[in-house]
Amino acid sequence: MKPAPFEYHAPTSLEAALELKAQHGDDGKPLAGGQSLIPAMNFRVAQPSVLIDLNHVPELRHISKPNGAVHIGSMTLQSTAEHDALVAEHTPLLHEAIPNIAHPQIRNRGTVGGSLAHADPASELPVVALALGAKFRAQSAKAERWIEAKDFFAGLFATTLQPDELLTEIAFPTKTPNTGYCFTEVARRHGDYAMAGLAAVIELGANQTISAAKLVYLNVGDGPVDAVSATANLIGKTPDAAAFKEAGRIASQEDMSPYGNVHATPEYQRHLSAVLTERALAKASERAKAAK
Repeated sequence: MKPAPFEYHAPTSLEAALELKAQHGDDGKPLAGGQSLIPAMNFRVAQPSVLIDLNHVPELRHISKPNGAVHIGSMTLQSTAEHDALVAEHTPLLHEAIPNIAHPQIRNRGTVGGSLAHADPASELPVVALALGAKFRAQSAKAERWIEAKDFFAGLFATTLQPDELLTEIAFPTKTPNTGYCFTEVARRHGDYAMAGLAAVIELGANQTISAAKLVYLNVGDGPVDAVSATANLIGKTPDAAAFKEAGRIASQEDMSPYGNVHATPEYQRHLSAVLTERALAKASERAKAAK
C-alpha cells in the first residue's frame, strides 16, 4: 500500500525543526529512523498530514558525559551508541541492552530517541531508561524541560511530550559503586520482538544485603512495567536464590498484566518473566559484588 498524501519538510537546524513542530503540532510527525512510522504510514495506520524529517539536524546527534550522566542526542543511531566507548564504560546496562534490538540493519537506521518517543511496550530502550532513572529533554520553540523517565511513558505508544515538543536529548545516569546491572530477554528468534524481558539493577549495602533494586519488564503491559512490589520485597534481603525466586514470583503475579500474543500466552509470559528475573538478579548480584 501507499501512504496517504502528506507534506514533507527536512529542516537543517533544531530551531527550524521546533518552528515546524510549533506550527503543525500533532499534525506534524517527526521522522527519525522511520522503522515503525513508515510501515504504519504505508498501511495507513498512521496518516500524518506533515512529516518533519530530523535526519538533517546535526545538533541531535551526539554522545557526551558532561556531569555524571551520559547524554545522548535523540537522533543518535542505535548502532553508534552500541559501539560508543562512553556508553560501554559508564552505562553498562544500556550497552548490554542495545544489541538485543532487532538486527544490525535496523540499529544502523533506528535512533535512540526515536525508539523512546515511540514508546512501544516491547522495546528494550524504555525499560533501560526507567531502570536507570534517565531524564528526557523536551524542547519547543518557546521553552524546554527535563522529564523523569517515570513520568515520560503514558501508556501504549504514548508519552507526555506535548504537541509542540520534540525529544532532543536523553541523560542516562552513570554506574555507581556496589551496583550490578543485567539485561535479558527471550525471543523465538534473535532479532524478533521478545516474548518477555527485563532490566535489573541491584545495589548492595555495607553488610552485603540488598539496599536498592529495580526490575523493569518489557512486553508484559501497556509500557515498561516497573515491578515495585517485587523490588520492595528485595530490600534488606541477602542476595541469594531464595530471594530472587520470590522476587520473580511477586513480579510475575502481582506487578504485571501481560496480554499474550501469537507467540506466548499471558500465563507463559508470567512464567518466563519469573525465570528471567531469577537469572537477571543472580547476574546483577555477581556484578554488584565485583563493582568498585
